[in-house]
Amino acid sequence: MSALGDARFRRLLIGNSVSSFGDSALYLSLGIWAKDLTGSNAAAGGIFLALGLPYLAAPLAGQLVDRVRRRPLLIVTNAAAAATVLGLLTVHSRAELWVMYAVAVCYGAAFTIIGPAGSGLIKDLIADADLTGANAASATISQGLRIASPLAGAALYASLGGGWLAILDAVTFLAAIAALLSVKIAETTPRATARASLRIQLLAGAAHLRGTPLLAQITVSATVAFLVIGFYESVTFAVIAAIGRPPSFFGVLMSIQALGSIAGGLAVGPLIRRVGEARTLGIALAAWAIASLTYTIAVLPASCAALALFGIAVPLNVVVVSTATQRHTPPQLQGRAVAASNMATRLAQTLSIAIGAALVDTIGYKPLLLIAAVVVTIAAIPVLTHPAQPPVRPPPIPLCSETTAAPAEPLAQNRSVKGRKAAQVRDPAEGR
Repeated sequence: MSALGDARFRRLLIGNSVSSFGDSALYLSLGIWAKDLTGSNAAAGGIFLALGLPYLAAPLAGQLVDRVRRRPLLIVTNAAAAATVLGLLTVHSRAELWVMYAVAVCYGAAFTIIGPAGSGLIKDLIADADLTGANAASATISQGLRIASPLAGAALYASLGGGWLAILDAVTFLAAIAALLSVKIAETTPRATARASLRIQLLAGAAHLRGTPLLAQITVSATVAFLVIGFYESVTFAVIAAIGRPPSFFGVLMSIQALGSIAGGLAVGPLIRRVGEARTLGIALAAWAIASLTYTIAVLPASCAALALFGIAVPLNVVVVSTATQRHTPPQLQGRAVAASNMATRLAQTLSIAIGAALVDTIGYKPLLLIAAVVVTIAAIPVLTHPAQPPVRPPPIPLCSETTAAPAEPLAQNRSVKGRKAAQVRDPAEGR
């Protein structure tokens, strides 16, 4: 049975998609809001910097995800994020810009938990063979919603103000909560033991990525690329100015990017089956390099083409990294492995956002895009020319720790067998 054949996955997908609509409507409009308040491209890019800073604490988030039941954790985190985002209702002038940054930091912190917890929950729900399809469906819908959400967000912001964007996002978090409340999943829930130090437990996810050649290669290539991909957060506002459009045109460009992402989401499954996970990532990185070069041409058609190509590459990257990490990581290590992967790429992106925000108003956007093209090309070479192969079998797991599985509704036969096996595996970190 495919992922979409499972009613529980469909409910989670719908809830997450509605929540994603609100997230992207707000997320993509925060930069516009900051630019309008300050007139600075750097201030707009600083919003995305604030969103990325919490990934410094990703190992702690991963440890939390692997030590508690993930469904209740997701419910609580979504509720907290909904309450926090309402703080934007107090922003009325440049003097409250700090509130936007504070909310962005809290928002980013929530997603350091939501990402790994959601990944682990799907790992427990979906058979390994169906993970690519599940992640492709999620990425396609999430990115496809950006056709409407940036325009809706920009329209709501222009007509009623940023406060209503905050209300919209807070309400859509409730959809994710409702979906989570409607499903029961047999979760693999490890128990912490005294056999491993906290440092070893926190770094277990990174150690797993490093010890699995395919995951190591994918993580390194993606991280190198994200050292420059963050330039786009500030560069795009400079490109918009260069082609003579207002800051709100950002929403239009993001919608064009979303159209490309729909195409990429539909293609990623067959592409992975044909060329493998590593080479699919290489194709995504090559597309980003070409998009960066195209983006240097300050005319509207070139800008649209660049963002469409950039959009095609987004789900290729997302699905490869998420699927490979889920598939080749034991269930009880999912939180820490996903958190380690997210930390590497998000901190690299955050660094590049900071560099882009600092330089875009001084050296201009074209040199930044040329640097991006060169670095992403370098990142693509290893995965295209010498792709690592998936592990033949899972790594051995020491038998010296305990796991438990939460009770759940009956699963399909193949999921029941998988659930019983998952409940028997043990935490590698605790055996060291």
